[in-house]
Amino acid sequence: MFSQKLKACFFIVLIVGLVTTCGSPQSTQSTSEDHDTRMEWWREARFGMFIHWGLYAIPAGEWKGTTNHAEWIRTTAQIPLEEYDQFLGQFNPVKFDAEAWVKMAKDAGMKYITITSKHHDGFALYDSQVSDYDVMASPFKRDILKELAEACRKEGIKLCFYHSIMDWHHPDYLPRRNWETNRSAEGADFPRFVDYMKSQLKELLTNYGDIGVLWFDGEWEDTWTHEEGLALYDYVRSFQSDIIINNRVDKGRQGMQGLTAEGDFAGDFGTPEQEIPDKGLPGIDWESCMTMNDHWGYNKHDDNWKSTEDLIQKLADIASKGGNFLLNIGPKADGTFPDESVERLKAIGNWMDVNGESIYGTEASPFEHLSWGRVTQKQSGNETRLYLHVFDWPADGKLRLSGIKNKGIRARLLKNPEVNLVLERHEDALVIDLPMDSPDPYDAVISLEIEGKPEVVEPPVIAAEDTRFVGAVEVELTSETTYSIRYTLDGTTPVAGSQLYAGSALSIDQTTEVQARLFDGNTPVSGPVSANFIAVTTQAAKNVSNLKTGLNYRYFEGDWNQLPDFDKLKPRKTGNISDFDFAPRTQEEHFGFEYTGYLNIPSDGSYRFYLSSDDGSRLYINGELVVDNDGLHGMVEKEGWVALAKGHHSIKVTFFEKGGGDGLEVSWKGPGVGKVNVPASALFRK
Repeated sequence: MFSQKLKACFFIVLIVGLVTTCGSPQSTQSTSEDHDTRMEWWREARFGMFIHWGLYAIPAGEWKGTTNHAEWIRTTAQIPLEEYDQFLGQFNPVKFDAEAWVKMAKDAGMKYITITSKHHDGFALYDSQVSDYDVMASPFKRDILKELAEACRKEGIKLCFYHSIMDWHHPDYLPRRNWETNRSAEGADFPRFVDYMKSQLKELLTNYGDIGVLWFDGEWEDTWTHEEGLALYDYVRSFQSDIIINNRVDKGRQGMQGLTAEGDFAGDFGTPEQEIPDKGLPGIDWESCMTMNDHWGYNKHDDNWKSTEDLIQKLADIASKGGNFLLNIGPKADGTFPDESVERLKAIGNWMDVNGESIYGTEASPFEHLSWGRVTQKQSGNETRLYLHVFDWPADGKLRLSGIKNKGIRARLLKNPEVNLVLERHEDALVIDLPMDSPDPYDAVISLEIEGKPEVVEPPVIAAEDTRFVGAVEVELTSETTYSIRYTLDGTTPVAGSQLYAGSALSIDQTTEVQARLFDGNTPVSGPVSANFIAVTTQAAKNVSNLKTGLNYRYFEGDWNQLPDFDKLKPRKTGNISDFDFAPRTQEEHFGFEYTGYLNIPSDGSYRFYLSSDDGSRLYINGELVVDNDGLHGMVEKEGWVALAKGHHSIKVTFFEKGGGDGLEVSWKGPGVGKVNVPASALFRK
């Protein structure tokens, strides 16, 4: 039902006609210069803390014997609203200490905190005048966001708010969860919900001082539109013109990779979730948000913690690609951080105390790939400082930075900056003499100063249809430069006397290591690049006849966190279908499929299969697992390969959906065929 606070707000609007009380003020406009100005602190920061906290911390991930829940527990465990609302009377985090939270973030080297002002369950962590479903209605009765705002101002930390567009509690939010069969949507008015959301956002933007970021989420449901996203972006910035807003305010986000599609979409930065882009993205602001274990909210059973080494290297990897790292904490119901989180924050902070300058205010690496680690950079006048993040310490004590044309000035370890390391040029590379042992077990950083802006010559590209082949494979060597390419086929590094690539593809008919390198005359100007091509034998086709088009399927219903053994379960439905489709399902969540049949392979060769799914899936060819994409996750793609002879081969694909979004795509790539979805014309059944 509507809260008395919300009714009062609507009453004021009705009587005095103040549209700005619960409605939308005038929109604002900004130039690219304005955008760069307000993004300046964010680009400097590079590292922030994400906090998912709310009523869901009370069950701590467990509900009626199942233990893999967290902030989504109300829908993943299908808890009726009136039952979930009982947590409101139990929320009493007496150990919450805003100053301690902020100090832990600051000591870890984080520059901003983004906390859930309201998650999908609709519960607000602050004193909202338009809702009774907030912290003031709990036994705690303290405005958590106000206390955090004061602590952040004291410590010089930017406070940012996550706010969910999706709201499972508000009576006007649509759609209802598909399992809420007893909760009628009759009388629900989505535009009225939008007014309510704007009223809460106005509170957040006028009662807590300057807010660094408004981090929206839950925009993917059909009730939220592109037009509403644009309007909400302008609405928020009309209160604080310098605020930064993520791209989930609108409908332009491309899946979990989080980058914004081309078009007139609102949002100041992209939001990869649990992912890091493969390469840097020049001119694009983005932030990878990531959990320390497997859940955003607190789950007492989740012991799958990322190591300190992994987290530090992820931070360096993200910074080397020009992004920010938003690392999540799921506090306990009593207001404390899990011990494992505290330990990792402390270790990261110790590393940042020494190496923070290699993260803050840095730009993306000028190198596309380095085998030993990552690079960040800062430019100052006529010099550039390259920060070499060495994950794999060279066994011979010599670190090679290949393909760089600039003159080296000096090199120092950040852990021992008083000592200059021996720096020499060898052909295309700057070579640094290092101590035999790394001074840091996770990421030892070397500061390398060079003259001018980095001039890097990337090695040539070695390209073929696949690295595994049947019969022979055509290998091409390419470069965007005008330098010549020399190569070897015996695994040795190309030198001035090595074979010159004439532009025609190399025909490889046996297992071979190809190495290639760029030369200016007889002088190497890039490092070498290598690729291994492996000759394989095809699996024989099946001798089958009287096949029909399509696949057989078995449909199941259940609540799983990973693919079950469908052979031990009784299917709800069986039948045949044209391809990998969900049409036979009878519910939107908590279901699974097993598809079986035969795949017609058009010609002998090595085939690469791609499996995209939300949640888990697996693909088998001739009874062998080729692609494993199991587990709880968003739309994620995995791949595998197999060599197959022309003809029919058995195929099986298994899939399950727990909650949230869903999807399944099966693609292939083979001789003469680019990556495409497996066509229905290639699928057969008995």
